[in-house]
Amino acid sequence: MSVRVLYFASLKEALGTGGETVDLPAGVNTVGGLREWLAGQGRARLASAGNLRCAVNQDMAGPDAAVADGDEIAFFPPVTGG
Repeated sequence: MSVRVLYFASLKEALGTGGETVDLPAGVNTVGGLREWLAGQGRARLASAGNLRCAVNQDMAGPDAAVADGDEIAFFPPVTGG
């Protein structure tokens, strides 16, 4: 299964990329599972980011939300602005 992962704000800066396409191993089929798998693949900032928000195909999603082939998953920390 292949998904597009997008990173925003401080995650984008910390990881050095705004996104990537990844091929997921069998068993990784939720947002939470994806986050854990990515953290184990050298993206440790995902594991330590507090209050991390997620969206699947531009709809807000929780860690139990399903992830399917071709989905776009976005991770973004809380941001402030003025």
